Amino acid sequence: MAGLAALMAAPAFPATLAPAAAGPRARPPRIRPGDTIGLIEPATASDEPFDITLVEEAVVAMGLKPKRGQHILNRYGYLGGQDKDRAADVTAMYADKDVRAILCVRGGWGSARLLPFVDWDVVRANPKLLIGYSDITALHMAVAAKGGAYTLHGPNGSSAWGKTSLESFKAVAFDGAMQVYKNPVASDDRLVQRKWRTQKLTGGKAQGRLLGGNLTVLTALAGTQYLPSFDDAILFLEDVDEAEYRIDRMLTQLGQAGVLSKLAGVVFGQCTSCSDPDGSGAGGGFTLNMLLQQHLGSLGVPAFQGAWFGHIADQHSLPVGALAEIDADAGTLRLLESAVV
Repeated sequence: MAGLAALMAAPAFPATLAPAAAGPRARPPRIRPGDTIGLIEPATASDEPFDITLVEEAVVAMGLKPKRGQHILNRYGYLGGQDKDRAADVTAMYADKDVRAILCVRGGWGSARLLPFVDWDVVRANPKLLIGYSDITALHMAVAAKGGAYTLHGPNGSSAWGKTSLESFKAVAFDGAMQVYKNPVASDDRLVQRKWRTQKLTGGKAQGRLLGGNLTVLTALAGTQYLPSFDDAILFLEDVDEAEYRIDRMLTQLGQAGVLSKLAGVVFGQCTSCSDPDGSGAGGGFTLNMLLQQHLGSLGVPAFQGAWFGHIADQHSLPVGALAEIDADAGTLRLLESAVV
């Protein structure tokens, strides 16, 4: 019975937790061929050890050396180990002088649970690229809120790593390129391109710091110390498997929490399988575009949807915290500074 009670117990958070002092965000060092990349699982556990082997092979194929976190093969329910152990791997990878950057193996759920146990002083003292997307949004936002270095919203270690993903990742993380992000041109024989189009919500150009990630995960951080200020930021969002009424609910919450009111601009990426299949949900009468028009198009700042990031086979890598410019009419996003040194 004691074991069952321990398994079912709620996460044990510190009794008192002083907010980490905010500080200037630093640019992390660029990745070089031969560098060591730390592998962590801050969220859901991988199904089997071979999944980690495949990630290691991908890292080696990039010309890099993988290094496993101490608890990477742990399991606690659906999580990749206890909260404190997953947080310990985050802290240890930032502290390890041999580790150049940190790659999250997969998303799922759980990154928010470990945030109170990370040593944020260590994170601030050791600027490094933290790489991943989806549930890794919780870590991206927390690093930004706590004054850490720029991070990279890009493929997880277990992602497919197709040509587009790899080229975008290397351009930002290896070369420090000031990329211009635009959707690929469809190759199908059509008079007018129909696939992979962006849609303007509000026209114009805007500049600001890139902040954002997965809509569901970001919304769940509202009201916590782990969500940074979005004043004058370019907010970017994506999601997967969310019906229209849930998108409506989350954007309503972000608006009422004050996140949307002072933005410089908005880019909504891919919302993969974001529809209520039988139309019976509370939002069945609204399309995704209608909801984005209501919540984002009404802000009076440049905004567009359909950018090439999110839960898709290939995606662009966006540096969280870096200064960028969006052109909502052209459907492009351009970095105004290198994200690495």
